Amino acid sequence: MLSNELDVGSIIKKLRNKTTNVHPLKLITEIQINTLVGLARNIFINQPILLELVTPINICGDIHSQFNDLVRYFDKYDEPPKTNYLFLGDFIDRGKQGLETILLLLCYKVKFPENFFMIRGNHEARSINRTYGFYMDCAKHYSENLWLRFSDCFNCLPLAALIDEKIFCVHGGLSPELTVIEQIKQIRRPTEIPESGILCDLLWSDPCENTSEWGPNDRGVSYTFGSKVVERFNERNEIDLIVRAHQVVQDGFKFFSNKKMVTVFSAPNYCDQFDNAGAMMIVEEDLTCSFFVIKSKNNSKDRNSLLLSNILRK
Repeated sequence: MLSNELDVGSIIKKLRNKTTNVHPLKLITEIQINTLVGLARNIFINQPILLELVTPINICGDIHSQFNDLVRYFDKYDEPPKTNYLFLGDFIDRGKQGLETILLLLCYKVKFPENFFMIRGNHEARSINRTYGFYMDCAKHYSENLWLRFSDCFNCLPLAALIDEKIFCVHGGLSPELTVIEQIKQIRRPTEIPESGILCDLLWSDPCENTSEWGPNDRGVSYTFGSKVVERFNERNEIDLIVRAHQVVQDGFKFFSNKKMVTVFSAPNYCDQFDNAGAMMIVEEDLTCSFFVIKSKNNSKDRNSLLLSNILRK
């Protein structure tokens, strides 16, 4: 199938159609998916590894295959190109609809490449998603070859984003080897995720309230870092805020280091094991920031939380 023969809009409609009892994956062929993934790969590899984005934009953290929750965010704030989006990785694994989730995201990326952005999470790696669900999703519905096709695409994803030169976005966190943001541009793609170094740390590290500097990480990979690390990094790079994902947080978002960093986690009731909310961060043109929160099952009313309105201004 030639790229110009792929009707991306039709795939989006099939994925989002709630009026039929037919599973959407039965209506989408492996040939179509291979074409879509190839188109997305080409866009990712030709866009910068460090995305330079502008406001207004909405930022989502981990989705982890929770397709229905993903759609709730789009229903609330409109699909692209009416709204610009940045997703911070971990699109797949853990949940029940990994293929539907990544297909919808890639459709939006291919259809609206300058309005819809995705960066890599630690689960966008063969060594991880081979075990935590995505491999089985591909093998069950299609083939192992399709999983390999996705893996090649994931190896081309951007690693971080800088919004209006003031908000640095990454999946995991900082690295003791990363002094200035510009160093990220030296990483070459396509690439697997190594066991150490800047790329690894960007996707695996975590903030820690019990240390001010660097420390070991209970994950067995990368490091934890404290508030002084965040303060130095922000000051050196002349940024106001770091937005990251990677960790379940009870309210869908959580501040760190005197609001110089925020964790955004967008999968509510994660794995049906956590009674957590999910959140999406809304960044306006004047850098005013707020959160749209999908509450947990025990408090199902969605709400908007205006908590950064006086912190970030152009």
